[in-house]
Amino acid sequence: VNEQTPRQIVEELDRYIVGQDEAKRSVAIALRNRWRSRQLSESMQEEVIPKNILMIGSTGVGKTEIARRLAKLVKAPFIKVEATKFTEVGYVGRDVESIVRDLAETAVRMVRQHRIEEVQEKAAEMAEERILDVFVPEPKKSQNPLGRLFGGDAAEEAPEEQPEPKYPAGREWVRKRLHNGELEQETIEIDIEETGKPVVGMLAGSSLEGMGDNLQDMIGNLMPKRHKKRKVTVEQARKLFAQEEADKLIDMDAVADEAIKVAEHSGIVFLDEIDKVAVKGESSGGTDVSREGVQRDILPIVEGSTVMTKYGPLKTDHVLFIAAGAFHMAKPSDLIPELQGRFPIRVELKSLRKEDFEKILTEPQNALLKQYEALLATEGIELNFQPDAISRLAQLACDVNEQAEDIGARRLHTLLEKLLEQISFNAPELTEKTITVDAAYVDKQLADIVINRDLTQFIL
Repeated sequence: VNEQTPRQIVEELDRYIVGQDEAKRSVAIALRNRWRSRQLSESMQEEVIPKNILMIGSTGVGKTEIARRLAKLVKAPFIKVEATKFTEVGYVGRDVESIVRDLAETAVRMVRQHRIEEVQEKAAEMAEERILDVFVPEPKKSQNPLGRLFGGDAAEEAPEEQPEPKYPAGREWVRKRLHNGELEQETIEIDIEETGKPVVGMLAGSSLEGMGDNLQDMIGNLMPKRHKKRKVTVEQARKLFAQEEADKLIDMDAVADEAIKVAEHSGIVFLDEIDKVAVKGESSGGTDVSREGVQRDILPIVEGSTVMTKYGPLKTDHVLFIAAGAFHMAKPSDLIPELQGRFPIRVELKSLRKEDFEKILTEPQNALLKQYEALLATEGIELNFQPDAISRLAQLACDVNEQAEDIGARRLHTLLEKLLEQISFNAPELTEKTITVDAAYVDKQLADIVINRDLTQFIL
């Protein structure tokens, strides 16, 4: 579980997201509470359930960005899903339980990666031995139990390969050359296991998804592993062999058991676009039936239930749910009351002001102006934005958001694209390699928007 303090989490989020301190604090406290609950006695741990969060704010203020940055920050299984992707049980589409199955998959991938890192050194040694076997075959057949089990063909081929070692001078001499990196670009023919390609499309996107996964696994286990020959460089062979050997060294049953435990106690699900399944006012019928059905299906998972995954049953009692929605058309009170009660912490994200836009353009680690400067630097053009240009852009974004739809920081993307359209188009032919963008240039390029207010409806 993440051991960072709430202050450290907020500081990390501040590097990428401007403002929205209340939302950052709520998320940071929720994450820290996961760590606190792990320190309690087992009986107390069962009683302490996470307090789910509902983030409300217009589009483009940073709800989804908080989720994206959290995913990289937390050392826990984290998935982000859109509520609009799901349909009520009985309708065609993905059922809500696939959220939990996806969480289990994420946890397995995370635990497996951690186990692979632990056996990396051993796998690298075994990979080196396999490369040496290619260069200088052993006088007797390799003691590979898998080869003995499945490789009847390999046993017949082995005597033919033995008389032609690539380097007859001996294994240790080749090992020394391998360590010195002299053979990295040498091409060799290797024999590797063929990875089965997943069967896509047959049961995907339906409530039979879980059954499809199990069926695929069962068929995969019944069929013997297929081997294929490939010509690769020693450098590529080392990676392929290391991956194969690491997979043999880890116990996938133990990985699955640990992953289920990790997902149950540390899993985080970010439910985006929750407002799109809210039924506005008293209206019912048509698509609203399905929307309300999705809310009813989400209820037991958020409340706490056991869902069968291909790695075993997963209880969702201690999974943290963070929901977010713009709530333009509907209000949080339009969600069914039971679902509202499952999200006790409400956080309202504020609309962005001129000062926020200025910070978004310059301060974050991945600030928009830094991105455009870096892109044009590839053409040898040095782009300089003057403070008055930044201020004018921020004011324009604010004005257009007030007069048209408020789409938050996304407005800056479209304004900047229009502002730099001419420079981007002519960049390869420009002889003047230093360009200064000031307020006058901004007014000139975006004059249509400034003068003709009707045009703002066409500027996204």
